[in-house]
Amino acid sequence: MPDDIFPTAVHVLIAAAVFGYLLGSIPFGLLLTRAAGLGDVRKIGSGNIGATNVLRTGNKKLAAATLLLDALKGTVAVVIAARWSTDASIAAGFGAFIGHLYPIWLGFKGGKGVATYIGVLLGLSGLGALAFAVTWLLIAFVSRYSSLAALAAAIVVPFTLYMMDMPKAAGLLAAMSVLVFIRHRANISRLLSGTESRIGAKG
Repeated sequence: MPDDIFPTAVHVLIAAAVFGYLLGSIPFGLLLTRAAGLGDVRKIGSGNIGATNVLRTGNKKLAAATLLLDALKGTVAVVIAARWSTDASIAAGFGAFIGHLYPIWLGFKGGKGVATYIGVLLGLSGLGALAFAVTWLLIAFVSRYSSLAALAAAIVVPFTLYMMDMPKAAGLLAAMSVLVFIRHRANISRLLSGTESRIGAKG
């Protein structure tokens, strides 16, 4: 039987990555705020399309919905692609994460990726997601900095997955963690200068 009748492993991985990217690039924050008559979320606050900036509209329900949907698009991409193979699920997860960070529909200007990071992680490992949550809650409780908590969790997760004998997932999350740090450059600068906003701070 000719080899070209069925897609090769490379073709499957490419298809999974493209599928993940298209799913991840759906800008839920922008779509929800526009549907609610709140205009373009990119024109307020940080200009970001993520839940944190949506919260600056004053609508907590929309912010929560944005957080949930941005996470779910990562989880759905991983779970669906897992029907092909573990490698396909990893490719789809990375695609979804990149799609959120750099959506083609918005000139490759997307969010910071934390919600989608969590969603991808949840699709790959529930225990890994738990490690992220515990780390985030601990650091957030002690420091009152949401950004610092997310960055700390992004460091812990790859090591956790590696210790769980999930080297491919650990490699994926390590690459995603690097991108999370890159997208949080401004937050890191504010943390170092002591000007980053704390959780619950007004103004």
